[in-house]
Amino acid sequence: MTEMTNIIIGTRGSMLALAQANIVSDMLREISITTEIRVIKTHGDLVTDRPLHELSGVGAFVREIDEHSLAGSIDIAVHSMKDIPTVRPDELVTAAILKRDSPHDVLITNENVTLDRLPAGATIGTSSMRRIAQLRRFRGDLNIAPLRGNINTRMRKLRDHVYDGIILAEAGLTRMGWDIEFARLDTNQFIPSANQGTIAIVALRNSDAEKVVNQLDHPKTRIETDVERIVIDVLGGGCTVPIGAFAMVRGDEVTVRAEVLSPDGGQYRRVEDTFPVSGYAENARRLGEELAAEGGSELTRMGMQ
Repeated sequence: MTEMTNIIIGTRGSMLALAQANIVSDMLREISITTEIRVIKTHGDLVTDRPLHELSGVGAFVREIDEHSLAGSIDIAVHSMKDIPTVRPDELVTAAILKRDSPHDVLITNENVTLDRLPAGATIGTSSMRRIAQLRRFRGDLNIAPLRGNINTRMRKLRDHVYDGIILAEAGLTRMGWDIEFARLDTNQFIPSANQGTIAIVALRNSDAEKVVNQLDHPKTRIETDVERIVIDVLGGGCTVPIGAFAMVRGDEVTVRAEVLSPDGGQYRRVEDTFPVSGYAENARRLGEELAAEGGSELTRMGMQ
């Protein structure tokens, strides 16, 4: 085992990102590793006046941190795994995926009402292409408005009644330690983004840091996130296309549900299957190809136009 005793953690500077970095720091402390947290500004942090899908390239919250990892100025990087592109530099490896928190989307309103009880014309804040399409499918009479900024900014805009409600990931609220009333959205109607609710730790391949943080890996969550990424990788499109994928491992089987929607939510294609954990990668790719063949590829191209 490596004798490494101190690790420099690279992270974005938002309160949520820092909360996630501190979760990793606490876990490393439990295995006698001291840490230093280094904040890195990313393109996604600096450009807040446009939805993420309008930013050029992929990995708006990841690229600059990758550069620090490759340069050796940080030992590991902590990310929300859903932000990590499926295509990665060969020199970097996802050394650990922590046990998954809630994958659910939640609706937060000042009056604490459910989505089906909002009045017609109510304004809901979100800039996620997936959430927009799913909302339009579920309630076409709602007004959906762009919502950017960190989690604190989004909550302030809700309190200021800029929106009647906002959609966030439940996992973010949990990590912030906030006791806020919300309505959890059903994963059948609102299939989450692939890897939603998971924290990933990235390190240089074959480094001492990789060996250390690999001790934090949660095998069940790694399988679930891998299945989801394989399915959406077949379709492509990234954050410019409304795509959801959600896998759950139960015993020696994994159940996965995935869908791709048109931007207006008027069309969608969905697949669902349960298969053995053994050989899951092959089955996940088959399911992604099935979704593509049944109209998913056409909807993906529609979303990229």
